[in-house]
Amino acid sequence: MKTKKLPYIFVIGNEKGGAGKTTCSMHLIIGLLEKGYKVTSIDADCRQGSLTRYLENRSRYNATNPDKQVLEPVHHLLKESLLENKGEKQAQEKEEFEALLESCKQSADIIVIDTPGTHSNLSTIAHSHADTVITPINDSFIDIDVMAKIDGDNMKIIGPSIYSQMVWEQKLERAKRDNGSIDWVVMRNRLSSIDAINKRNVAKVLDDLAKRISFRQVPGFGERVVFRELFLQGLTLLDLKKANYEKGFSMSHVAARQELRDFLDSLDYTKTHF
Repeated sequence: MKTKKLPYIFVIGNEKGGAGKTTCSMHLIIGLLEKGYKVTSIDADCRQGSLTRYLENRSRYNATNPDKQVLEPVHHLLKESLLENKGEKQAQEKEEFEALLESCKQSADIIVIDTPGTHSNLSTIAHSHADTVITPINDSFIDIDVMAKIDGDNMKIIGPSIYSQMVWEQKLERAKRDNGSIDWVVMRNRLSSIDAINKRNVAKVLDDLAKRISFRQVPGFGERVVFRELFLQGLTLLDLKKANYEKGFSMSHVAARQELRDFLDSLDYTKTHF
C-alpha cells in the first residue's frame, strides 16, 4: 500500500428510500476491509439506522462464532440534534459531525458514510465532505425522478431534480472549503437480466444525464436475493467462504460476487489518496 495522504471519504446517498444504499455501504465497507484498509463507518440515518443494525448483527455473529470471525469496521451512529430552533439545530449537527469526522481521520484510511433516503441536514453536510458520492438507483424512472425531470413523451431531460441540485450545491461547498472536488458515481442497482424497453430507456436517459450533470456510471448489483438475505447474520458475499454459512453456493452467488468485484474495481480512490 502506498503512503497515505488523507482518509478517503465515501458518501452513499440518494434522497429516495429503497435504492440499496445500506447494501452498497455494507459491501463497500467489507470489500475495503478485505483489501487491508482501516475503515471507519458512519451512519447518518439517525432515524432508520439500517447500517448500524447490520453491523450490530455482524458483531453478534462474531460473538457466537469465535472460530470463524469476520472483519468489522470502527462504527459510529450520528444523533439528530434535539434543539427546537432550526438554525441552532443545524449548527449543532454540523459542529458534532465535523468533530466526529476529525476524530475518525486520526485512525482511518477510508471513511464510509451511509445517509438516509430523505433530505436531512446531516446528509447534506456529509455530502459536502465526500471525495466520492455513490448514488445507487433502481432501474426505474421513479428513482431517476429524484435526479432529473424527464419528458415522458420523448424521454428528453427537462432539468435537474432535487437530489442533483443538492449534490451540485455541495460540490460548490467542498470547493469553497478546501478546493477539493467530488467524484459523483451512479450505480444502477437491482438490474434485471431480461432485456426490456424500460431497461434500455433508463440506460439512454442516464447516459444523457451523466453528460449534463457530471456523474459517471459504474457497474451495479443485479436483482438477487443474496444481496439482502445476509442482513440478519451481518454477513456479506465476501464473508461466505470463511464464515459459518450453511447454505450451498449457487451460480447466483458466483455472479453476485463478480458484480461486487466489478463495482469495487470501478472506484478510483487509490489514484489520489493512496
